[in-house]
Amino acid sequence: MRGRIDIKLTAVCAAAVLTAAGCGDGGQAAGEASGKLSVVTGVYPLQWLAEQVGGDHVDVANLTEPGAGPHDLELTPRQIGQVGEADVAFYVAGLQPAVDDAVESQGGGNALDVAELVDLRTLEANAEAAEGGHDHGAQEGGDHEHGGEASTDDAQEGGDHDHDHGEEGAHGHGALDPHMWLDTERFAEAASGLADRLAELDPDHSADYAANAESVDGLLGEIGTEYTEGLAECESRDIVVSHSAFGYLAARFDLHQISPAGLDPHSEPSPARLAEVAATVREHDITTVFTEPLSDSGAARTIAAEADAETAILDPIEGITDRSPGDDYPSIMRANLDTLTEALRCS
Repeated sequence: MRGRIDIKLTAVCAAAVLTAAGCGDGGQAAGEASGKLSVVTGVYPLQWLAEQVGGDHVDVANLTEPGAGPHDLELTPRQIGQVGEADVAFYVAGLQPAVDDAVESQGGGNALDVAELVDLRTLEANAEAAEGGHDHGAQEGGDHEHGGEASTDDAQEGGDHDHDHGEEGAHGHGALDPHMWLDTERFAEAASGLADRLAELDPDHSADYAANAESVDGLLGEIGTEYTEGLAECESRDIVVSHSAFGYLAARFDLHQISPAGLDPHSEPSPARLAEVAATVREHDITTVFTEPLSDSGAARTIAAEADAETAILDPIEGITDRSPGDDYPSIMRANLDTLTEALRCS
């Protein structure tokens, strides 16, 4: 009799896993069990933002495990169930196909796409900027002259700020660049939009969500000011990176992204492309090629070796690992700034 009971319980648990309801928790989401709102995120920066804005009134679960890259995320049945059970599924459409599929399959009105809160850069705009090129030959002594004001998106995003010759659109990321958290102003807008959604679901704590979003806005404003001041006067404005995750950072702070590949960190650029980037590094006295903590930076290291340049970590903050230059979003952003000011020889 005992054996039959064990078999029956095992079958129940297996069925619960298949329906992502879980076993041993009565099928309750963490937020439901605690009386808090439950928020599920796909990538670390959105987890950090949800925790800051939600404060003590939310339980946040990130679908990407610490130390894992977000681009290749595969969800378990239980995680797919989490997406449907959460009060808010906070994600960036196009970044993680598995999350997109889970949101679509689970239905409901709990999805909150970052693209609903802020304007995202288009990959077409990046490609146009790359095609326009940047006239290094007209500059003397490594000083770069730029048209337009760095503080306006129109001037930045229409100018020659992305030297990305990769085929981003071919990597399944859709038409928009998802890495908006590297633009502090856009990230602050997302905080405000998330606060509004949480307040709709939990009006009793709406003042807390608004105050938390205001605090996030202040912190991000400080970081943005540090970047503006730190990168104001630099001998170089070219950043050579493993994959083109830094379009927002480049546009916001008047830098020029050069990548051997597109948005896919696992793409393998051709030998000809690697040689082309290495030649650019040598020609324009670029001293540093940037690698990443979470993805294979073999192409970047090859370019650095070919061009006799140094390497340093510039973190796109797609996740936290023991190789990250900080332990949370603000500390990594500030570590990235320190790395940039040294590599670009800023005064």
